[in-house]
Amino acid sequence: QNEPEPMAIPEEFFFDVAKDVRVDPSLLKASRWTRKGRGGKRAKIFSLLRGRFVKAIFPKGKKARLAVAATLRAAAPYQKNRRKRAIGTRKEGRLVHVVKDDFRIKRMSRKAGTLVIFCVDASGSMALNRMNAAKGAAIQLLSDAYKSRDKIALIIFHGDSAQVLVPPTKSMALTKNRLEAMPCGGGSPLAHSLMLAAQTALNTMKVKQDVGRVVIVLITDGRANIPLELSMDHIFTPSTDPESKDGMPSRKFLKDEALACAKKLAAVKELDVVVIDTEDVFTRTGIAKDIATAALGKYVHLDKADSTSVAHVAKENIRHEMEEVKSG
Repeated sequence: QNEPEPMAIPEEFFFDVAKDVRVDPSLLKASRWTRKGRGGKRAKIFSLLRGRFVKAIFPKGKKARLAVAATLRAAAPYQKNRRKRAIGTRKEGRLVHVVKDDFRIKRMSRKAGTLVIFCVDASGSMALNRMNAAKGAAIQLLSDAYKSRDKIALIIFHGDSAQVLVPPTKSMALTKNRLEAMPCGGGSPLAHSLMLAAQTALNTMKVKQDVGRVVIVLITDGRANIPLELSMDHIFTPSTDPESKDGMPSRKFLKDEALACAKKLAAVKELDVVVIDTEDVFTRTGIAKDIATAALGKYVHLDKADSTSVAHVAKENIRHEMEEVKSG
């Protein structure tokens, strides 16, 4: 009698969203606290067309709003001489004589918006490290970002590369639906996800003039196994890693690469990072925490035994930041 063939293991898994993950809203507020030395104030954007009038400046650019009062003040000291020079010309009857050098325009200021980029690990190792709880935490943080009228984006990474699943938007429904239907499986291109998040952040701040700050919420177990070169060029050069085996990089190489990418995030002053570690406490490697440290960001562990620890750690982060700001 022929034995039945064993069931094949699928390459991708689908997990429902955990309903019992209680994430305190202060977690996202913690992400809004900037690094030491920049206080807790939100950035401002200066422009020539929108916002609150700050001061009058000399004209620049093709479009601007005229600062009438400042222009008249600049022209006032020269009115007597200009009236004399205008006698006998077609300008003689003018009440006020204004020339090109008198013009002033308005410099406007408004509060900068915030873009929250959710960077979610969807690799195969996440199947063992509370993927359903990670989705639940992400959706709760997503809701808080929506209530704060922040723009949101979703990046997932699994297989050989990361991808922008939802570009910067204010659509909560679209992002939530994409997150809930997100598959899980394959490799973990952690370094590529950090680079893609940085690229998305910088492009948005450059193109979208109303975004002044970006918060990257990285949800991962830190178990990277796909090098950046493989994600970008679909090939890995073993000679770049002396400890590589069978044509694949060593764990040390992958960790160092991820930390190098995290340090690049730290160099961008308008960018903050929150790392939510989903790794099992008994098999923890500590890479996610190292990434948070390298990025000068916040670190929160999504504890398997007690999901409310996320809220506890977030409150501690806020308290610590407040003490630093006061002492600074």
